[in-house]
Amino acid sequence: MNDARTEELEVTRVDDDALTAAELQELKALLRERRDGDVAEAQRMAESLGVLLASRSESTADDEHDPEGPTLSSEWSRLQALRSDAAHDIVAVDAALERIRRGTYGTCLRCGRSIGVDRLRARPTAELCIRCAVAVES
Repeated sequence: MNDARTEELEVTRVDDDALTAAELQELKALLRERRDGDVAEAQRMAESLGVLLASRSESTADDEHDPEGPTLSSEWSRLQALRSDAAHDIVAVDAALERIRRGTYGTCLRCGRSIGVDRLRARPTAELCIRCAVAVES
């Protein structure tokens, strides 16, 4: 009997932690804003890579002997990494928006408990609650 009550209390506690409609709208707006920023960043990086590619093709661009700055190769690698980071974040944001659409946003993918609203405000793409995130990282 105590086990049934414990489970009932657990379900109630989880439901009490569920996102309100206002919190869900706030987080959805945050995700959309973040996605817009990521798309803009990826576009800026693509443009910078185009400029860098043009510089590489110029015969006057001395890649390895410029004492004033990074080599073109290292700058290319840096810009590619930034563009890749933005692309990965877009995928994570899209997945979070899909979870909102399906009604599963804010629920830990590992244990099914609610992910706290404060965690989601800090990491709106979070798929795991704090407990599971710590367990996975250790």
